[in-house]
Amino acid sequence: MLKHFQVPDDIAVRVKIENLTTATNAIFLKMGVPDTDADLATDVLMQADLRGADTHGVSNMLRAYVASYGDGRTNPTPKEKIVRETASTAVYDGDNGLGIITTPHAMEIAIAKAKNTGVGMVTIKNSGHAGMMAYHALMAVKEGMIGTAYTAGGNSMVPTWGAEPKLGTNPIAFAAPTGTEEPFSFDAATTSIAGNKIGLANRLGHGLQPGWVANDDGSPDMEGAASSEFEAGGVRMQLPLGSTRELGSHKGYSLGVMVDIMCGPLSGAAGFGAATRERRAHFVAAYDVEAFVPLDEFKADMDGMMKGLRETKPAPGHDRVVYAGLMEVETEKERREIGIPLHPEVVDWFEGITSELNIPFNLRD
Repeated sequence: MLKHFQVPDDIAVRVKIENLTTATNAIFLKMGVPDTDADLATDVLMQADLRGADTHGVSNMLRAYVASYGDGRTNPTPKEKIVRETASTAVYDGDNGLGIITTPHAMEIAIAKAKNTGVGMVTIKNSGHAGMMAYHALMAVKEGMIGTAYTAGGNSMVPTWGAEPKLGTNPIAFAAPTGTEEPFSFDAATTSIAGNKIGLANRLGHGLQPGWVANDDGSPDMEGAASSEFEAGGVRMQLPLGSTRELGSHKGYSLGVMVDIMCGPLSGAAGFGAATRERRAHFVAAYDVEAFVPLDEFKADMDGMMKGLRETKPAPGHDRVVYAGLMEVETEKERREIGIPLHPEVVDWFEGITSELNIPFNLRD
């Protein structure tokens, strides 16, 4: 993650992963989430924090989840079910459960189908925020498969040449297994930056860079003059990946539309035909490598590709070339050793919510 969004070392509170896990799990249990689901939700958030995806870890998301349970938008005990199915596909109804719980359940179904047919695809409707999408894609990698995961919803992306937001940030995740190299794992919004990074910039008192958001009239802010401050529930005018038509924003915009189609109309989720702000749906798929080529052969080719990318001659000012997923693994190793860096405001929130919920715990231990 760019330093622009990282908590500076001089103010960061390093929290042991064990302490953060215990506190987070206890909060989910207090929300009425069953034990196994609380464990799963906690793991999704911890993996985000460990891998450096601070936008989708506890700093931003846990308080949002607590609020959604508190006001009834999210069902802590959903009766999830398959509502349409073939040998290789399914439509999964999350019964308004939290997406970081329902989406892994759906990926388990996709993986099981892929083991039988070679490919498994599941669309998910009536489900809340799905968290770091790489988590779901990487589930397939553990089974020797390629995994993909998309999520769509909300109105934050301004279409190319548009003057109002119509799409969400609509991220795409793709992960593939390797042998001795670290797995390839790509996870990115189809907007110039993830929406939660605006929140991180605001917390840190940082402005926004040129090409990240649009001005009030829809024109791209290419000066970096826009504020990172947004009122709760306010409209965010985020630019598609590429920022301007000349730099390829039509590509990011169209990728965002593609994600909307795969998640929304393909699942029958409500609100996508009218592009309502409240709509949300997901899509996951697993591809069994053995259905195409021997897994060992595939992994050997992947190792050669990843190694070749790592050994690319770096441009001036850079020490090395990396590929998606490599830095995340390095970050996880570091954070397991020295702790998760949290902003003091986040620690204060934790202490406040644990006190409110009568959870006897202190992250600063």
